[in-house]
Amino acid sequence: MFVLAELKDTVRIAPELFNLKLPEAIKDEVNRKLANKVLLNVGLCIALKDIVKLGDSIILPGDGASHTEVNFRYIVFRPMIGDVITGKIRSCSREGVHVTLGFFDDILIPPSALQHPSRFEEAEQAWVWEYPLEDGKKHDLYMDIGESIKFRVSGEVFEESSPIGPPDQEVATATAASSTSTSATTAEGNKTPYRIMAAINESGLGLLSWWVTQSQEEEGDEEEQEGEEEGEEMEEDE
Repeated sequence: MFVLAELKDTVRIAPELFNLKLPEAIKDEVNRKLANKVLLNVGLCIALKDIVKLGDSIILPGDGASHTEVNFRYIVFRPMIGDVITGKIRSCSREGVHVTLGFFDDILIPPSALQHPSRFEEAEQAWVWEYPLEDGKKHDLYMDIGESIKFRVSGEVFEESSPIGPPDQEVATATAASSTSTSATTAEGNKTPYRIMAAINESGLGLLSWWVTQSQEEEGDEEEQEGEEEGEEMEEDE
């Protein structure tokens, strides 16, 4: 689920940080720059692991800060395809079940990857697994917000998003051009840089409460059967 990414960057240290030791200043600056950020085709950056190599520090003309080329290893969240993870249901929509891990929210289980058959309840805003019973009837199992859910990672999507310009940028004179620019900026701002696609359409996956209840019932049946067998043996001995 977490991997080490080997990265390289030129780190700028402002003059007011010259009182710190260079590795300490670089560590703080790298974490400030990367922590909780998504790197394209790398993953969600969590924290600096260690510094592998420090290059020479230089000061550029007109800039009092030092610039140092750094090779380092960074802890990154990027689960492998096929990994089984437990999270909590954040919300449900017609797009599927949205899951959160607490520090990462962009996990989607699409309708095609839910237990079959499932339906979406508009009134409850929840997906429901129509669990088939032995007598041919169905028992509704709701996927409620906040429930713990176990899922398998089935895919990942990276999207490159451009930074949004400042709010006081020059407004286009033509109304049509202004409208087009605004809608394009909004669409760009709504892009999710890193999403995980997941599935629960396998035995043992889905809400933890489903399988806990089932295992308890099976254990109860086994204990009852063992009790009956012991009773029969005692009767035979008598």
